[in-house]
Amino acid sequence: MAGGAAAVFTAVAAAPAGAAEGGVSFTRVQVNGGKPIVIGVSNEVAVPASFRMATTQAWEYPAVYLYRSGGDELWHAIETSDCIKVSSGVCDFDETMYFDPSVWDMRNSEAGAWKVAARVFFKGDGGDTDDEGLTVHVKRNSRLTVNASPEPVAKDKTITVTGKVTRANWETRKYASYGGRLVSLQFKPSGAASYTTVKKVYANSSGDLRTTVKASKTGTWRWVYYGNTTTGPSMSSGDNVVVN
Repeated sequence: MAGGAAAVFTAVAAAPAGAAEGGVSFTRVQVNGGKPIVIGVSNEVAVPASFRMATTQAWEYPAVYLYRSGGDELWHAIETSDCIKVSSGVCDFDETMYFDPSVWDMRNSEAGAWKVAARVFFKGDGGDTDDEGLTVHVKRNSRLTVNASPEPVAKDKTITVTGKVTRANWETRKYASYGGRLVSLQFKPSGAASYTTVKKVYANSSGDLRTTVKASKTGTWRWVYYGNTTTGPSMSSGDNVVVN
């Protein structure tokens, strides 16, 4: 049995054919606890995965990875643990997928749904690749800013809350305006433990947010965006406004 800590760089390969060469069973496959993978423009993202493999073959380099129909795999590095023996011929593995947008040329079109497959190579020749029937969403990170003014303000006077929503452009490695998003304006009174949604506002075509509200209590204002199938959620910092 070949051990772990094997770094594998994935590229483009044939889509899983479902036990094409057989002799291996993959079960208990998990990627990121079922949560989306959200990637920005510079920081490496380490994604946990795990699986169980059963085979009587002599093997090396088992791993789960992400692919789409047509054979495209998502560029990343994989590190797999040594066999955690369950019984004869059965091993559990811990894995980490590393996504680094500052190193690899990620395309914006890669945001969205990906399928999960498991693969192992046999010692000498051949291997096995199986589709695992799982879907993982890979998303572009988003960001929000906030500003509430005037500060301070007289009780029951109007304040203006502005902000901007942007998201990662993997191709330029910068954040760009993300227009047309529906964003929630939330407020937390001073001394309170949680925020409450006050209203929802659409960003304009440049991603700019602007609305007015009545200030009745001292507290903190923030914007919250809940994301979509290609873009991760985000939350601005809070802007505290004192009401006199």
